[in-house]
Amino acid sequence: MAAPSHRNVVLVSLAALAAMIGLVVLSVPLYQMFCRVTGYGGTTRIAIAAPGAVTGRPITVRFDSSVAKDLPWRFQPNQREIKAHLGEQMLATYTATNTGTTPIIGTATFNVTPDKAGRYFNKIACFCFTEQRLEPGQSVDMPVTFFVDPSIADDPYANEVTTITLSYTFFKKVGPS
Repeated sequence: MAAPSHRNVVLVSLAALAAMIGLVVLSVPLYQMFCRVTGYGGTTRIAIAAPGAVTGRPITVRFDSSVAKDLPWRFQPNQREIKAHLGEQMLATYTATNTGTTPIIGTATFNVTPDKAGRYFNKIACFCFTEQRLEPGQSVDMPVTFFVDPSIADDPYANEVTTITLSYTFFKKVGPS
């Protein structure tokens, strides 16, 4: 059996290195896509409209908010919870105020708990889909329109969920505006 040439070893090593770099580069977008499709980690789905079929089963949605330390904003929900029915379109609002002395752009991240409810929580419109710019002292009400898919009642893993918490965290935008 002939020993592999140095050239073949180098080529195989470079190919393996390129494959590893490719996996590193693609890991974040692939993970995000996986979370959007499956609801893993409390990731919600985006919908065009509520299904129109509202069930008699009640659901409570609670609201939570936080702000990163380097963002001089106050940010809170305008309601602590909403009681509705599965499939019913709901509207909640949050208020953000720039307490700083300069205009600031913020971006919101979100999740729902329990995690297993993420695949059934659908947002139709949300302030979290775009960046938010606030002038010094400016306050804005920011709406989120959503519904909880009635098929959660048919999922043996998630059908006992009666309360979902929607959480947002605002961060200061880093990089060019």
